[in-house]
Amino acid sequence: MTCMDSVTTPPAADAQKPESARAAGLIEVRLSEIEPVARDTNVYTFVRPDGGVLPSYKPGAHIDIHLPNGLLRQFSLLNPATDPEKYVVGIKLDAASRGGSRYIFDQLRVGHTLKISAPRNNFPLVEDAEHVVLFAGGIGITPIWCMAQELNAQNRSWQLHYSCRSRADMAFLETLKKLGPERVHLHFDDEAGGKFLDVAAAIAAAPSDAHFYCCGPNPMLKAFEAAAAGRPRPQVHVEYFTPKEEAAEGTLGGFWVELARSGEEYYIPEGQKILEVLFQAGVDVDYSCELGICGECVTRVISGIPVHHDSVLSEEEQAANDKVMICCCGSKSERLVLDM
Repeated sequence: MTCMDSVTTPPAADAQKPESARAAGLIEVRLSEIEPVARDTNVYTFVRPDGGVLPSYKPGAHIDIHLPNGLLRQFSLLNPATDPEKYVVGIKLDAASRGGSRYIFDQLRVGHTLKISAPRNNFPLVEDAEHVVLFAGGIGITPIWCMAQELNAQNRSWQLHYSCRSRADMAFLETLKKLGPERVHLHFDDEAGGKFLDVAAAIAAAPSDAHFYCCGPNPMLKAFEAAAAGRPRPQVHVEYFTPKEEAAEGTLGGFWVELARSGEEYYIPEGQKILEVLFQAGVDVDYSCELGICGECVTRVISGIPVHHDSVLSEEEQAANDKVMICCCGSKSERLVLDM
């Protein structure tokens, strides 16, 4: 996924929600350029139709793209910019696409207009880290490459480890090679006898004060988290673009939700999500990915003990139980009181 390329479809009751609520805050953009950068991978550039400046962002940020077929996809921004005149994202055609990347590759053409969200960032680059080690797998390079460009421009200490199945699959290959092997380590599975990138060795070789960032397929992310387990948690940063875990049967539903601001109460049946129930009741809720990976539906918990299934909050944040992603959480308590 680019690191943020989730499979999102609107909740079943989407037609009941006022269009103004769905469209609030969206930005109209025009697709100005499509550039192939690797096998089944294109870079898409979006600009305002009026030529105006787009909202600023920092490395690690992503945008939602509202596709004309009704689907919603999240994509990480590729190039750091303070007052950007364009947004650039990298998109890989998913062989198992359920309508997102397939639609983009088959239907989107230069000149088409779309709606997008302003950038959000759940994967920010620490600005005062003495040394940064970046890891990327496949199309997970998109937020990582944005970070690398920023670090390089600031003349900071950093290294990149980038892994793909083959050279044909590696985006920005020639540009990365120019940065030199001491700065950028490129790994190709088919040239390494099928062996994967040795994440553990790279982490072990890094200085004690290094910060680590990783975006890629889930097996790589799990290997990264295991290898970095001995490092201080604040120095380890990871972004999932598919759910870290699926909610086990019986961990969703079977409790009450109270909305503290309105005083309304809703029973969440077994197998349903808070987001679904509130949406069907006409409650105006913010959401995007519905998978617990984008952070859009984060809600403050006033009382109760949630069961977390998201891939955004850190272990410490989940243990605090003072906020939750209502698109994928359950509850250990009979009632959750939310700041809504």
